[in-house]
Amino acid sequence: MEHDVAGLKVIGAGFHRTGTLSLKAALERLGFGPCYHMFELMRRPEHAARWQAAADGEAVDWQEIHGGYQSAVDWPTCYFWQELAATYPEAKVILTVRDRDRWFDSHAALIRGMQQLREDSGLLPDEQAALMGQIMLRDTFADKLYDRKHCVEVFDRHCERVRDALPPERLLVFDVGEGWRPLCAFLGVEVPDGEPFPHLNEGASVLDNVRDVLSG
Repeated sequence: MEHDVAGLKVIGAGFHRTGTLSLKAALERLGFGPCYHMFELMRRPEHAARWQAAADGEAVDWQEIHGGYQSAVDWPTCYFWQELAATYPEAKVILTVRDRDRWFDSHAALIRGMQQLREDSGLLPDEQAALMGQIMLRDTFADKLYDRKHCVEVFDRHCERVRDALPPERLLVFDVGEGWRPLCAFLGVEVPDGEPFPHLNEGASVLDNVRDVLSG
């Protein structure tokens, strides 16, 4: 179902495996939904060409991708956080973070699992696979997805760039383990009374989630 919204109100700049699916659920609970996540691209293969145009440096109308969404997190959004922050100057930006070595362990396990899933089932369509291969393998991690030293340096540089680019009133550096309070304070909304913060997409279940999305 499409929702008539003026544009993104929240932009997620954090990499995958930093609690982005939990943040998606939290944003939607707080009234900033629907939230665009990598799973949306998997569900909507027609979006791949638009993202690919952006990855190739072409001018794009972001509303063609994010129209109907109030927030966006995870890939490919986090790769284009600067363009989106400029396009939606009133939007707030959330940089999800976690311990860099634990992030790498989770990142490497996810990539291995995704590659195996594609080889075994072919569920991930070619357009999405090519897009993510370009912006993750080549443009972000320089084909060194399993090189711990390289990847954590990329992770750290990304976080530093986001922190340096935005004023504190526009940016929240957020560990989802902190729960509702910093997120709600940043967004200017009430903390849900007696409701636990969502913690989704734990390492053991991520590939099951991907399978469900792609086969559903």
